[in-house]
Parts: sequence; C-alpha cells; structure tokens
Amino acid sequence: MAHLLIRVAQADRLAFQDLYHATSDALFGVLNRILRNRADAEEGLQEVFARVWLRASGFDAKRGSGMTWLITIARNYAIDQRRLRRVTEQDDVEVDTLADPQPGPEVYFAAQSDVRRIVICLNRLDPQHAQAVKAAYLNGVSYDELARTYAVPLNTMRTWLRRSLRKLRDCMAE
Repeated sequence: MAHLLIRVAQADRLAFQDLYHATSDALFGVLNRILRNRADAEEGLQEVFARVWLRASGFDAKRGSGMTWLITIARNYAIDQRRLRRVTEQDDVEVDTLADPQPGPEVYFAAQSDVRRIVICLNRLDPQHAQAVKAAYLNGVSYDELARTYAVPLNTMRTWLRRSLRKLRDCMAE
C-alpha cells in the first residue's frame, strides 16, 4: 500500500487506480458503518479519494501503514459529516433506524491479513481500552461520548486512546 501512496504523491494515475481497486471496498465499509447511509457512504468514498489524491504527499510510512492512513482519512471525513448532520437534524433516531443490518463491504476487508493482525494486537490491550478504540475508530463514537460511557475524564479517555494506538502501532510493526 505504501508504494502505491508514494506513486500517487507523484501524480501517478495508474497507481491511484490500483490504490482505489485495492482499498475502496474497505474504505466504503468504514464510511457506511459510521455514516449509516449507503448513498452518503458512496459520496464520501469519492471525497475520500479526492483527498487522498491531493494529500498523498503527506503520507509517512514511518508513522503507520498505508491502510491505516487511508482509514483515518475516511473516518475523519465520516465523523465530520455526522457532526454536520447533527447540527442540521433535530433527531438522529430516524437515521439510526435506516442502518442496513446485513454485513457490508467491510466483511471483505476482514479477510485481509492486516485485520487478523489488528485483532491479535487488540486482544493484547486492556479490554476496556480495546473496546474504546473500536468504538472510536470503527463506529465513530466521539471522545466525549466515550468519556461519559466509561465514566472517566475526557483527557483520560484521550490518553487511553493515544496509548492504545501507540501499542497497536508497535504490535503491528513486530
């Protein structure tokens, strides 16, 4: 993945096409899970890849894997969209009832070896910390919501997540 991102940073359209084909299902799954709306996830996928094209030079393989970088862009986009939606909608309950209960494209992503490694690494974390990481980075739960759920101060939750991500990164690098 890193080699494709490096080539995309050099405006290599074929590398961008290869990157899209290799990662679009997984990124769509992330977007669909957080946005809970297929049409919004499809639109979001286009926006995410536009951002990847423009920001590929910001990718640093020393700081994490290419897939992690891409998922972060997708997750941040989706969370921003959910926040915008909350501002414009009085009640988010209707949107929650529209979520498709069937497994989506993220199931295909789960088959990849990176996911198996992530699961192994998540299992090495304190169970509460692992649940918080999953809630934040897979389901788009805000730090503030997590702090309330776990009855800890907001800064403590940020520390939990930051340290857990560092442990995950180190474990993935092994």
